[in-house]
Amino acid sequence: MPENRVPRRRRYLVCEPRHFAVQYAINPWMHPGVRVDVALAQEQWRTLVRAYEDHGHTVDTVPPVPGLPDMVFAANSAVVVDGRVFGSLFHAPERRPESAYYDTWFKAAGFDVYRPENVCEGEGDLVPAGRFVLAGTGFRTTREAHREVQEFLGVPVISLTLVDPYLYHLDTALFVLDEETIAYCPEAFSPGSREVLARLFPDAVLGTREDAMAFGLNSVSDGRHVFVAPRAENLAAQLADRGYVPVPVDLSEFHKAGGGHQVLHPGDPGDPFMTAPARTRDSAGLIRAEEPVLAHNYHPLPVVVARAEGSWVEDVEGRRYLDMLAATRPSTSATATPPWSRPPTASWTASP
Repeated sequence: MPENRVPRRRRYLVCEPRHFAVQYAINPWMHPGVRVDVALAQEQWRTLVRAYEDHGHTVDTVPPVPGLPDMVFAANSAVVVDGRVFGSLFHAPERRPESAYYDTWFKAAGFDVYRPENVCEGEGDLVPAGRFVLAGTGFRTTREAHREVQEFLGVPVISLTLVDPYLYHLDTALFVLDEETIAYCPEAFSPGSREVLARLFPDAVLGTREDAMAFGLNSVSDGRHVFVAPRAENLAAQLADRGYVPVPVDLSEFHKAGGGHQVLHPGDPGDPFMTAPARTRDSAGLIRAEEPVLAHNYHPLPVVVARAEGSWVEDVEGRRYLDMLAATRPSTSATATPPWSRPPTASWTASP
């Protein structure tokens, strides 16, 4: 158990709760007659943003839209893996217009966005975890969408069935601590799904249903710091025992809509150094865009490397090359140093 875990800088995408309200009921937490203190929600949201920034993370903002009170739960709008954005198709008609605004933000930032054909609620039900994408179903996202995700991202998708209506999204019952470790509430899953999680993550932190109902399993981790609901005291104690540093942030006003920390940012836990998204998936276009800052001590090859493993490199169009340059001199294109070999991603919030 490491005593000094290393945080990784992340980039989060959030939406100000200027129009946040509980105007309809699409999960057991929502009661339209309950008044939302918008001023308090905004202060809690600002506190969360400050906490991220104080810990070295970058925060981008999508402008809120009148009439879309749940747009604050940005994580539900997409999942980002290796610079690829898999968008959303919400189960509830009230939320479906949100997708277009998030798609617009991503496209303006230079990302290609895939629009799913089946109901899919972004990082609410799709959680990148090391070599896999953990995918929830049972209340919102469909199994058909899981197949779409795997085909588009090219990453193995592990389907998990949720059984507790209060824990209706995967990110209300599970979150990623680092590349190898997750925390989850076993009671939220079907027996078969519990067995799958136990096999894949034997060293996972196991939270209780009380932790989950306090939105403790709706937390965000940078590999060291865990931004967690203050009432999830049992979970926080377990995290501290495992060498993580709990950072309590109160988002209780958002609980009225069934959301918490993860509900405020869609992102890719697998991409630690998220500096700027690629403006295109085309090598020639990327080279033209970077021309003003390229070093010309060597004649550059017309290849933009997206990932590398050993002597093999893959460009942004998906073509694979055997790197022969490393045999004669150091080649930065094939070192696969994590901070520079991965495209950027965005991060957001869980949702109602």
